[in-house]
Amino acid sequence: MDVEVGPAAATAASNTQSPVSRLNSYVEKTRIGERFKLKDRNTTFTTELRAGTATFLTMAYILAVNASILSDSGGTCSVSDCVPLCSDPTVSPSDCVNSPGTLRLIPPDASCKFEPVNPGYAACLEKTRKDLIVATVASSLIGCVIMGVFANLPLALAPGMGTNAYFAYTVVGFHGSGTVSYQSALAAVFIEGLLFLLISAVGFRAKLAKLVPKPVRISSSAGIGLFLAFIGLQSNQGIGLVGYSSSTLVTLAACPSSSRAALAPVKAFGNGTVSLIPGGTVSGDILCLHGRMESPTFWLAVVGFVIIAYCLVKNIKGAMIYGIIFVTAVSWFRNTKVTAFPNTPAGDSAYDYFKKVVDIHKIESTAGALSFKSIGTGHFWEALVTFLYVDILDTTGTLYSMARFAGFTDSAGNFEGQYFAFMSDATAIVVGSLLGTSPVTAFIESSTGIREGGRTGLTAVTVAGYFMLAFFFTPLLASIPAWAVGPPLILVGVLMMRAVVEVEWDDMRQAIPAFVTLILMPLTYSIAYGLIGGIGTYMVLNIWDWSEELLRKYRIIGRNNNNNNTNTDKNNNTVVRNGEFKEVV
Repeated sequence: MDVEVGPAAATAASNTQSPVSRLNSYVEKTRIGERFKLKDRNTTFTTELRAGTATFLTMAYILAVNASILSDSGGTCSVSDCVPLCSDPTVSPSDCVNSPGTLRLIPPDASCKFEPVNPGYAACLEKTRKDLIVATVASSLIGCVIMGVFANLPLALAPGMGTNAYFAYTVVGFHGSGTVSYQSALAAVFIEGLLFLLISAVGFRAKLAKLVPKPVRISSSAGIGLFLAFIGLQSNQGIGLVGYSSSTLVTLAACPSSSRAALAPVKAFGNGTVSLIPGGTVSGDILCLHGRMESPTFWLAVVGFVIIAYCLVKNIKGAMIYGIIFVTAVSWFRNTKVTAFPNTPAGDSAYDYFKKVVDIHKIESTAGALSFKSIGTGHFWEALVTFLYVDILDTTGTLYSMARFAGFTDSAGNFEGQYFAFMSDATAIVVGSLLGTSPVTAFIESSTGIREGGRTGLTAVTVAGYFMLAFFFTPLLASIPAWAVGPPLILVGVLMMRAVVEVEWDDMRQAIPAFVTLILMPLTYSIAYGLIGGIGTYMVLNIWDWSEELLRKYRIIGRNNNNNNTNTDKNNNTVVRNGEFKEVV
């Protein structure tokens, strides 16, 4: 017997629902629910919020890591930011001119950017780092909003790991010692973003990615992971476990900062004297004199590494951020051996800014800093093409893999919203370059949100909301030390290594180019050199097979004495006439 449920019964049933269920039912019927297709994709409003929270926790490390890496390029800082120092380093510049004797102020030159870094240049770097934190937040926020609202996909965007290292250490170089200036590198990223937009708009993006040899395409992400891990193992942006050796190039380090020394390229003369090579730069404190494995910050970083690794093993959401928070919180205490605020003028200034906790930092130097003066140089276009290639591989691969993981793809591999997904990250690249940061890309960490049930763009919009909150906490983000950034870099390398299982290691034509790509990226400190080496090796190993295939495809018959003679095959098809080749079908 059918029982008719009246309005009163329906109201009573709805009242028995939990507040969360009522909220989900209400939002599902609103314009927001209809716009993001909550019902069609079998998800709820609170599920999307939870998924966005999980995604943000797993990728929040990018706020500190990206700014730290990019600030190593020096940003817009130059020799003009250096201040004159007294010829006696124990006398302050303000007292130098008023002191009797031969003391004088020494005008800064190009060496002021390197160890020992000039105080003026160091202050400029600190401002640049704050600018880059805000630029990272803004570009990530914009990318996530575009992806969520227009593509309606649960994918978050931020400046990509790997391309930021290539930008800072290969293109611009440490403190501007590379072949392209920071401003010109931003211009290269800007043009690359426009090309990316064009390629995405005409639907040529996926086809372009397939032109790259498969072993190089697969191994490039793993090579970038090794590159990032190598950076995380060094002292400049990492835990300091790897240092310099004059005999083996690298060796075990992890000694206290007081036991390290800088290096300079010098030339020896016949009379036994040495001088600095013109144009040579002094390194950071990379030479460990003694006290190996005795650095307090190294052992603190090891604890952070264990925390992150254990959380990853247990599949705990936010593993990266938990390790960073622990190491950073311990480093906030002053007058300790692991403090991020030493008792120096720079340490005092950093501590004063840290105590603000909440502050809206205005970008002062990196926004709109791009310059097109180097557009006619080969180094500029080398950087541009590499940015474009890496972004095509990285973003395209991430988008398709995440769409498959979420169950959005059809039998042909396409998925709903893919056009706007491609357009969103290309737009974010353009916006990011205008703000001063390296290329923005879809993050593989989006898989954590998808695993939590995220199926719509509300997940990406939720991530954007968290990035919005990050705008107000620049002092806290700026106080994260290098030894807190190192462990995530190493473990991001672990996560990126999973791609090597797809390489056909039994086939040497595939294995050798893949390995060359893998090994050259960290050891040459360049993603571009790794890609060039892998592609070049692939071409050399396959050129003989390609030649044989070409010979089999074309039947070559020599020209006989009668130039007007026409040769035919057994089916009476013409193959040569007057010495010209014709393909036999």
